Amino acid sequence: MKTRYLTSIILLFFLTHGLSASFYNVKDFGAKGNGKTPDSHAINNAIEKAASAGGGTVYFPAGTYLSYSIRLKSNITLFFDNGAVLLAAYPEKNRGYDAPEPNEFSAYQDFGHSHWQNSLIWGIGLENITITGTGLINGEGLSREESRLPGVGNKAISLKLCKNVTISNISLLRCGHFALLATGVDNLTIHNVKVDTNRDGFDIDCCRNVRISDCSVNSPWDDAIVLKSSYALGFFRDTENVTITNCFVSGYDRGTMLDGTFLREEPQAPDHDFVTGRIKFGTESSGGFKNITITNCIFERCRGLALETVDGGSLEDVTISNITMRDIVNAPIFLRLGARLRSPEGTPPGKMSRITISNLNVYNADSRFSSIISGIPGHYIDDVTLNNIRIVYQGGGTKEEAEIIPPENENHYPEPSMFGTIPASGFFIRHARNIKLNNVAVKFLNPDYRPLIWASDVQGLKIHDLDTDMEVGVETFKLTNVDHFEMHHCEKLVTN
Repeated sequence: MKTRYLTSIILLFFLTHGLSASFYNVKDFGAKGNGKTPDSHAINNAIEKAASAGGGTVYFPAGTYLSYSIRLKSNITLFFDNGAVLLAAYPEKNRGYDAPEPNEFSAYQDFGHSHWQNSLIWGIGLENITITGTGLINGEGLSREESRLPGVGNKAISLKLCKNVTISNISLLRCGHFALLATGVDNLTIHNVKVDTNRDGFDIDCCRNVRISDCSVNSPWDDAIVLKSSYALGFFRDTENVTITNCFVSGYDRGTMLDGTFLREEPQAPDHDFVTGRIKFGTESSGGFKNITITNCIFERCRGLALETVDGGSLEDVTISNITMRDIVNAPIFLRLGARLRSPEGTPPGKMSRITISNLNVYNADSRFSSIISGIPGHYIDDVTLNNIRIVYQGGGTKEEAEIIPPENENHYPEPSMFGTIPASGFFIRHARNIKLNNVAVKFLNPDYRPLIWASDVQGLKIHDLDTDMEVGVETFKLTNVDHFEMHHCEKLVTN
């Protein structure tokens, strides 16, 4: 709060003392701020003027600025003051957003990930960019679905091959398919940003040195914070050196996080698999994911934590800790190594290894899918440690469901529902190696008659200090082709 006041005081000093050479008020360039007349031309003129002087701050005083595409330049700060709203305009017959640029590599990822210019704010090949202030970016005129039509924009902020980027303190509402698409961005800081949107919140794709902190992202129709590594740049590039800390992600009805009502009336995302709103790695995964830590985050009314690599990339060296989840609509933990291989021909399946998840507390998780660690035949998920895990599932699994053998679905889109109902009530582990569960408690709100842990084709499974309130007589472990199985200090021991 003190920092916000200090920023306003400094800005006011420059604007009122004639020392505003580096400040460019968009109203001085003809912006009306009345919410009716498009101000895109005036805003872009202010940016051009600042850039020609070597850089500066483009200032938005209170008002509503109806706009189409805003084209960023290097060394530019966009500052949205209290009461300033940047409002995405609806396309009209002769007016709209910049056209999506050609991309010869668009076959390897979704359309939205292959283009950047069809956005409200976009920049390519820039450096030293800041978007800040206490105002609002309202993407009302951006498309949630169809973005291929002329003049249509589908992203609030889109950046490609940029470096030294900061986005802070701003709020974003209804941002089309992406609140932020950052592709190939190095040194990216996102701090104290609130997003309440239709589809994806932050898409961090092929980026390095990323810090996301103190953010709240509500996205009922898609992922809240998602790390990806597509082939959109025309070459493999890892997303690496990423920290996500002190964040809240959720799947409440659109707009009801920012207004504080937190409504639950909208039950489904477009894939008809309940709401989304989670933190995820994947699904675009041609490149890899390396050196990533997530800590002190809250998931509420959304899907669980998902780590996925299915297009050939390697997911390695990930630490996740101090996570609280409530009202989770699918698997609390989902680790998937697959072979969709939407990458250049000849790309082999990737790897997933050296993952530690600690201090995870989950209440009221949907029981259909339990928690899943699943590779594919011949390709193992390797070296996964789960420490201090407490999960309270809804329960309700039947004896008949305990006999299900889920399909492999090696080349399917990765989602817990890809396997159908899981024959385990707690953990489903298949095609994995060196898996450790330490101090794990699994409880149920209703009786569940499936094995707590179902494991097949696992090399090295160690379980230490397992606590559960399963029904008496229900087997704790169902193991098939499991080598080097160890367990210590387990309350129940009923195996098959």
